[in-house]
Amino acid sequence: MNYNFNQIEAKWQQFWDSNKTFKVGHKSDRPKYYALDMFPYPSGQGLHVGHPEGYTATDIISRYKRMQGFNVLHPMGWDSFGLPAENYAIKTGTHPEVITKENIATFKRQLKSLGFSYDWDREFATSSADYYRWTQWIFVQLYKQGLAYQDEIQVNWCPELKTVLANEEVVDGKSEVGGHPVVRRPMKQWMLKITAYADRLIDDLDEVDWPENIKEMQRNWIGRSEGANVTFTVNGQPEELIKVFTTRPDTLFGATYMVLSPEHSLVDKITTDQQQAEVKQYIQAAALKSDLERTDLNKDKSGVFTGTYAVNPVNQQLIPIWVADYVLISYGSGAIMAVPGHDSRDYEFARKFDLPIIEVLQGGEMEKEAFLGDGIHINSGFLDGLNKEDAISSMISWLKERELGDSEINYKLRDWIFSRQRYWGEPFPLLNLADGTIRCLDESELPVTLPAVTSYEPSGTGESPLATIPDWLNLTDPISGQAATRETNTMPQWAGSCWYYLRFCDPTNSDRPWDKEAENYWMPVDLYIGGVEHAVLHLLYARFWHKVLFDLGLVSTQEPFKKLINQGLILGSDGEKMSKSRGNTVNPDQIVSDYGADSLRLYEMFMGPLAKVKPWSTDGVKGVFNFLNRVCKFFGTSENIGAQEDGPATVKLLHQTISKVTADIEGIRLNTAISSMMIFTNHIIKIGTISPASAKSFIKLLSPFAPHLAEELWSMHHSESIAYQSWPTFDPELAKEDLITMPVQVNGKLRATLEIPEDLSKDEFFKLAKEDQRVAKYLAEGVIKKEIYVPKKICNFVVITKK
Repeated sequence: MNYNFNQIEAKWQQFWDSNKTFKVGHKSDRPKYYALDMFPYPSGQGLHVGHPEGYTATDIISRYKRMQGFNVLHPMGWDSFGLPAENYAIKTGTHPEVITKENIATFKRQLKSLGFSYDWDREFATSSADYYRWTQWIFVQLYKQGLAYQDEIQVNWCPELKTVLANEEVVDGKSEVGGHPVVRRPMKQWMLKITAYADRLIDDLDEVDWPENIKEMQRNWIGRSEGANVTFTVNGQPEELIKVFTTRPDTLFGATYMVLSPEHSLVDKITTDQQQAEVKQYIQAAALKSDLERTDLNKDKSGVFTGTYAVNPVNQQLIPIWVADYVLISYGSGAIMAVPGHDSRDYEFARKFDLPIIEVLQGGEMEKEAFLGDGIHINSGFLDGLNKEDAISSMISWLKERELGDSEINYKLRDWIFSRQRYWGEPFPLLNLADGTIRCLDESELPVTLPAVTSYEPSGTGESPLATIPDWLNLTDPISGQAATRETNTMPQWAGSCWYYLRFCDPTNSDRPWDKEAENYWMPVDLYIGGVEHAVLHLLYARFWHKVLFDLGLVSTQEPFKKLINQGLILGSDGEKMSKSRGNTVNPDQIVSDYGADSLRLYEMFMGPLAKVKPWSTDGVKGVFNFLNRVCKFFGTSENIGAQEDGPATVKLLHQTISKVTADIEGIRLNTAISSMMIFTNHIIKIGTISPASAKSFIKLLSPFAPHLAEELWSMHHSESIAYQSWPTFDPELAKEDLITMPVQVNGKLRATLEIPEDLSKDEFFKLAKEDQRVAKYLAEGVIKKEIYVPKKICNFVVITKK
């Protein structure tokens, strides 16, 4: 049979669609399996070949699990709110909803062309009012629990663009679009109290099967640290107190200066008249920098002296108070005690501004660098001679007795800024009433839908474009009868992706966000595949929302995602990250047209381990295509499938292949599973014939990887789809290698016997023998002079003893 992949793939995609082959329900006696891809944003550029990598892996697992008898939920939808669509609307005058629908149509066509086994009846977009009604509903629950509140915080404001910008939109203190100056200014924002769940977000990481690097990124992002808060008084202004959090209160004797964040409320109060101009100029310059620029470890340290001193509570020494941008108002209290002898940033600052450096932990070389290790305390008064643990305990007790401080747990994590000054996002279900109060809408008043407008220009005040639409903005509150205005900020793009996995459990429910029975059946997600870039944003936010919903009794699990896998990037053929600007992107449509979807799927899995970064090679696609072509010609020719029984070598290799492919799919080692199938195919083509039973088993193995070709080969002898056929099993006895016993001698004396495969090579045997502890200890006594190997009989190492 010729490999007419275009005809084969179109035929089976139409079959799966018309027969709803992968449609699934939650009322089943079969065990469930929930496999999920991270929600894609449907951009105007469509897919490049890097996108299907994770989707293909999830699809292989889903097809495999169906054949194992699982009831598999494998859905797809669209994370369709967000800034790119709004920016495009501003430039072109095209409504964001229009361009979003066009982008979704392109993405869906491309995904369908790759044969992914999604239940398309569960498809939805986060920008649909039927969906974001329930996103608003979840916000109402958060509000009722006191987890949503307003606060005035520092934001990035671009006077030229008349809008607030996200951190990611600011480069070197200028807007990414247009290169206009950006300043930091306070603005009232809606916040979510994610910090209330900080401990659980850390502790429950132990309950999930995630890559350790992702867990560590979340732990570091949350940044739980134990220490003490310490109170410093300002010399000459004893009513002014500076509170500092430190993880090393034992180093207080080494604190030689203090630093306040430029945004700290005390800066203006304590700065002397002589220093006011210089401090104000510095604060203005700091407002042009992003937090990332300010905290960059490699940046040149800068700062200005306030002219005022604080009093070190442990020794009453006066220490200068500086303003420096490497301290952020968002961490701790926005103030630090600087211990330059034992902190690298403080050390660099002290060296630059000629500030004292005192060694309080023995073991460093202060003239060269800060000592970051632990040592016995010196120059520390009542702490001298103590180790770190005892010194910390003693210092905290000392501070508590004098009401100068106490033990404390602090977090780097800050509450989530949950509002955006944009049109294309979920409106908040909130009314600002004439009496100054805020009313959160009842569930029955949802959804609050976006108005249909023709202009999306920023308001110019930092508010959302919704603030410029009076008919939508102004109303009379039906409950209180007061004049009211709607909240004009919209929710961030993360809101819709925080809970979409729950809606997939019950996507058409118009009475509630999900049915409890459906959620209880499907959750948690068994396998979640996506990019590492979501480690501390989407994944953290989704876990937070899920824990709130669990506490409210609305979900049955404490964690949403049981197993997480991050696929590695597929680079361009030039070894660089794929991007339109570099011109190194590869359109999957072209690969599918030239080689077929099965070839693309198989190649992306064959490139290497799923989690590794790999460069694209179209020549590699050709190699995989040739393999599928050989499979098609051999298994599609009835004359080749005639033997009623296979020879012993074929039987053994088939059972080994079933064993290897099964174990490799379970372990997500999809590249080596493909290698095993290639080895078996080469063997069969060389033999020239295979039994019908063995042919059926091999086609089943192939079907999760190359589903179109497998369906076509299966249909030659069966009327039903291969999708729900039982996965082949293997006999461990038949899969076993034939073993022989080999004696191992050292200087003619028997030291061990090894059971080895009959076809093990000489070099492989020597490696195995040398690693055996019974042999290795004698080899270590001297130098191997000669290695004697008689196949299937004996091995002898001649060793010259060391003198």
